[in-house]
Amino acid sequence: MPATASTAQGSASSPGIGAYADVTASEASLRRFLHGLPGVDQVGAEARAASLGTRSIKTTAKAHALELAITMVDLTTLEGQDTPGKVRALANKALRPDPADPTCPSVAAVCVYGDLVGSVKEVVGHQVNVAAVATAFPSGRASMEIKLADTRDAVAAGADEIDMVIDRGAFLAGHYLQVYDEIVAVKEACQRADGSHAHLKVIFETGELQTYDNVRRASWLAMLAGTDFIKTSTGKVQPAATLPVTLVMLEAVRDFREATGVQIGVKPAGGIRTAKDAIKYLVMVNEVAGPDWLTPDWFRFGASTLLNDLLMQRTKIATGRYSGPDYFTLD
Repeated sequence: MPATASTAQGSASSPGIGAYADVTASEASLRRFLHGLPGVDQVGAEARAASLGTRSIKTTAKAHALELAITMVDLTTLEGQDTPGKVRALANKALRPDPADPTCPSVAAVCVYGDLVGSVKEVVGHQVNVAAVATAFPSGRASMEIKLADTRDAVAAGADEIDMVIDRGAFLAGHYLQVYDEIVAVKEACQRADGSHAHLKVIFETGELQTYDNVRRASWLAMLAGTDFIKTSTGKVQPAATLPVTLVMLEAVRDFREATGVQIGVKPAGGIRTAKDAIKYLVMVNEVAGPDWLTPDWFRFGASTLLNDLLMQRTKIATGRYSGPDYFTLD
């Protein structure tokens, strides 16, 4: 199920991204726009996120939420000790998360380093997306030549999706146009020989952005630059994904679609480990952005351990008993 970004060019009430051409024409105009966005009420955002996290989900709805959450997982391994054999095993799990139950859905994608894309692709083919991290992940500190070569290599190897990291140093120094131009260039590097594009997810590393206002600015910056998804974190920095940060990003994509007619996906990543946590995020998606985002085309979880807990809870609903934590393969 490929992540498919909206190509809407706008309507009478939503003029499309083209209406923002003047905004991105210079550093001064981009800064003026980003700093003119409404500020985020920190206390209010955290209170609303906490409130949404207390919603009670009954058995039937919970079963549906667990199935949906499984289909939204980007099953991830991004370790220096990753091997072709390890990622092939992960790819098999992505296809058949519960080998004992063929009705269990596949996950959305397998996320690996670019040099391992081919090993995953051998297993999943076109049944599950293959996502590759690129652009000097996780720091984002490298020359543009290296970042673009990193991206092109992953796309050439068969990556369906590219997860790039922004240069947080440049962003925090206020060099917004530099970050914008890098996203635009990486988006262009996602083009395949046949003219199609791998989908682009832009990682902010929200734990380093310091404020919710910066998260909102980074969200709009990436969306104006043409990303298909905005993503919280690399998973290498704490805090990673949090409910309040994701709330701010969901508000941004909702407002962006209202303003432009273009829909952008959201991917919280890092630190989401339990089915209970995943369901909190799904409630938030429904309440803040709306049901249009409740699909793996528009919402993902970047995770390595979440899938096992989703499977355990799913088995509990189906059988009335818990399987042990070692019933499913450990990742």
